[in-house]
Amino acid sequence: MVAKIRLYLDHPLGAGQTVLLTKEQAHYLFGVMRLGEGSALRVFDGINGEWLARVAQAGKRAGSLLVETQTRPQQTPPDLWLCFAPIKKARTDFIVEKAAEMGARRIMPVQTAFTNSERIRQDRLQAHAVEAAEQCGGTYVPEVSALSRLGALLDSWPAERQLMFCDEALAPESRGPSLPDLPGPWAILIGPEGGFSDAERARLRDMPNAHAVRLGPRILRADTAAVAALTLWQDRLGDWD
Repeated sequence: MVAKIRLYLDHPLGAGQTVLLTKEQAHYLFGVMRLGEGSALRVFDGINGEWLARVAQAGKRAGSLLVETQTRPQQTPPDLWLCFAPIKKARTDFIVEKAAEMGARRIMPVQTAFTNSERIRQDRLQAHAVEAAEQCGGTYVPEVSALSRLGALLDSWPAERQLMFCDEALAPESRGPSLPDLPGPWAILIGPEGGFSDAERARLRDMPNAHAVRLGPRILRADTAAVAALTLWQDRLGDWD
């Protein structure tokens, strides 16, 4: 019988290792999921794939696991960043969760001229990315970066990284320039609910490695646009077979 519980461990994994659990992990496994000594679960560290482990010690506030055998090799997603302007709390959580599920390697909240949310809880969003990877069977957890200003991000933009810029201001009768079939690292940029400012849009269009696209004939909410853009990129350039 395949162990159903999956747990991310911030610890390099290998056969025969004993891994100590945090208080929160022990509470989840033994208090919530009711596992006991000898119970099996699947664990991953984001680097070394997925492993079968068994509970070696179980306590209310502590415990340990014994790592046995690898069940899946590491599957690292393409070198894709998702940059987005934070919105309302629950919808920002949704974007982070879906980005982790759909194969973004890094998640980068950015503050634009019209961003409504001026702060984020980076630790909470990182926890959402971990939970999404645990639930969807992933072996990789994307890093959630601290909130940065769009201008500062573009100032240090790597020359080798292409940028898919989702521009809702493109003419309705036009789908906009097609996404070029260029290998290498990429990023997707999703704007705020109020759209990009004229200055931001002009700067993006002046970047030689930025490519404007339009996500269909309707204006999408920011969280919907993130999922649509990730789907478009993965289907065209990513690891979706």
